[in-house]
Amino acid sequence: MASDEAPSRTLGGTENGWWRALPGGTGVSVLIFLPTRPISRPLLESAVRSLQSTHPILRAFLSAPTPGQPTLTVASAPSATVRVLAASDVLPAEPGPVSSFHALLERELNQNAWAEQGPADPILYATIYEGVPEEGRTAVALRMHSSACDRASVGAVLKELVQLLAGGEKGKKEEPFHAALEDLIPKADTYKPFWARGKDMIGYGINGLRTSTLPFEDTVTRRQSEVARLVLSRDETQQLLSECEERGVKLCGAIGAAAMIAARSLKQLENQQYETYSLVTLIDCRKNLDPPLNGQNLGNFQSAVINTHNIQGAENFWELVKRCHEAYHTAVTNKKQLKDINDLNFLFLRAIDNPQLTPSASQRTALVTVFEESAIHESSELPQELGVEDYISCSSVHGIGPSLAVFDTIRDGKLDCAIVYPAPLHSRKQMGELIDHIKGILLGTDEE
Repeated sequence: MASDEAPSRTLGGTENGWWRALPGGTGVSVLIFLPTRPISRPLLESAVRSLQSTHPILRAFLSAPTPGQPTLTVASAPSATVRVLAASDVLPAEPGPVSSFHALLERELNQNAWAEQGPADPILYATIYEGVPEEGRTAVALRMHSSACDRASVGAVLKELVQLLAGGEKGKKEEPFHAALEDLIPKADTYKPFWARGKDMIGYGINGLRTSTLPFEDTVTRRQSEVARLVLSRDETQQLLSECEERGVKLCGAIGAAAMIAARSLKQLENQQYETYSLVTLIDCRKNLDPPLNGQNLGNFQSAVINTHNIQGAENFWELVKRCHEAYHTAVTNKKQLKDINDLNFLFLRAIDNPQLTPSASQRTALVTVFEESAIHESSELPQELGVEDYISCSSVHGIGPSLAVFDTIRDGKLDCAIVYPAPLHSRKQMGELIDHIKGILLGTDEE
């Protein structure tokens, strides 16, 4: 579907779910990075507009006609403007528990220009923060609506934007304005008999009601998204990846299993007293579509499979990893990430409309969310003229979502996870203890 033929379309089911989730605080995707040399407003504005010229989804606007379905409309020309803010003007004067760069990431996750869902909201906002981490330095932040940018899209944006800022190629061929995910799935992969669909819907509903969560610390105060970081050394990462490869499992299974064991340990339950946790695995569906897409095709083309696991506290870690892997692998083999997409979208919207159906009306729909594949970035892929000292990309979850949303990257051979959680439903102290335990479990130094 080319942009000149179809500059506007209604949102697909997955996109509509993210649009509905935004007022509650879930679905703000942020990319923030720290270049080694300062970036000026004209330079960033030119680079972002070049991105918008190549990727029409980045110059789109969301609107909600009454009555009618929300609509995604592509502007005829790039129109991004860049805000420039002094970090000292937006951060507390007293040093906080995290670095200024980390604090700006959390600030961006909680800046929700889409909350009011006005007549026409742009997909993309760009900001330069001056004085980070010190005078004469800048941080660059892009804030994007998750309906238009999944994790693969954000990774592609990072690489292209840094190349443009370093003076790289401009004026690339414009990619098509693609149809929604659901409209690109082959019909054979969406078919499910009526009774099978009903059985699965009942199963998802019952499992959602019986699954446990992390202990809640404050269910009343207005929530925001905070981020904890789990980082392994190169040697630790290689050890973990080697263990996964030897056992024929994916890293996502290891992270999910460690999170479930660690979550149960926080509750100090009696031996053999089990709890049931939901593990959501997010899957990039681009290769399964018709026509197949790749990571350079921006949009939200990810779906999910949900599995529940009973955790008793005496599990062998790698046996649980194997169980997680087999459950996820069976679901993917049966193409449930495609067949169940409409069912999961329906349940997602029901939970938004009826928070009382979730524990303490917390809107926690799972313990942990992981990605099927880790993002892999090498510094050598980025232009050395600009230099990127640090970067993080993740999305807000303080509306509907999991207690832990894990955004994992293997960066120059080191595992680096940004773990987003709703605060003060969960506290920074609680998350620190949990993540220390997860790290110990992954490395085999702290087992239940």
